[in-house]
Amino acid sequence: MFRSKRLSGGSSDADPTPKEAVETDESDSRFLAAKQRKLNRIQPRLRSDLDRRVTPLAFDFLTDELRTQFSIIDTKNISAHGYDEEALSLIKLFADGLILDCGAGFRTSYYPNVVNLEIVPYVSTDVVSVGEVLPFKSNSFDAVFSLNVLEHVRDPFLCAQEICRVLKPGGKLYCVVPFLQPLHAYPNHFFNASHQGLRRLFEEHMEVDRQVVPTSGMPIWTLTWILNRWISGLPEHEREEFANLRVSDLLVEPPMLLDKSWVTGLPEDLRFELASTTALFGTRKKRSW
Repeated sequence: MFRSKRLSGGSSDADPTPKEAVETDESDSRFLAAKQRKLNRIQPRLRSDLDRRVTPLAFDFLTDELRTQFSIIDTKNISAHGYDEEALSLIKLFADGLILDCGAGFRTSYYPNVVNLEIVPYVSTDVVSVGEVLPFKSNSFDAVFSLNVLEHVRDPFLCAQEICRVLKPGGKLYCVVPFLQPLHAYPNHFFNASHQGLRRLFEEHMEVDRQVVPTSGMPIWTLTWILNRWISGLPEHEREEFANLRVSDLLVEPPMLLDKSWVTGLPEDLRFELASTTALFGTRKKRSW
């Protein structure tokens, strides 16, 4: 089983109150007790019209039909990130309520008021399902997190609609999506979005309170990500040449650089990962609808 490393020092042996986070560790009785309390809270909010399988750690709604419909494939990739201050403030604000973390990944801190929904049955996962068919009754949650998830969803518009459906009237949404980020599949990466595209996903059902560029989304992340991935795919000689370029060397029209070895030597998989555009050519099926 996947398990987080146990933290050293500073922890109490006392059983935490329902409002306290515990470390995700299935060998820890405190975690198992917190998990059971939360599953008991979740159960009345579950839809009765969907097939499910109940395990000791989660409600599993991910049927073979849903896997096929929404291109869900098994992956060994582990998505694990902590919450930023925006998320933590909502967790604190709704300490007595319930928040849905839609596409939670693996959470090392297990919050009693945050329902972790994932397509992967991590130890921290409470509900296994897809974002396009959320297995919750309408008006179930005080807030929803969707943090760097919608790019991995086959139908982000349907997922956004489902998020709005399960929010209570007046409920809060915290959603982050990439705009200028390279391909990163966990296991799929379908769509990026501008801030206008993100607004379009939710504006029919949500009042948009504000839009910001978070610290973790500043342009420098894109620049360093692309440069590091680019140089990682070059042979040693081209790598050295690329690393010694000045910024001014790159501030020219792209056609002037197309014959450079550090352009032509980039392998195909990295060309797709870092592409400015990609192209598709197709032939319509005889019976496509």
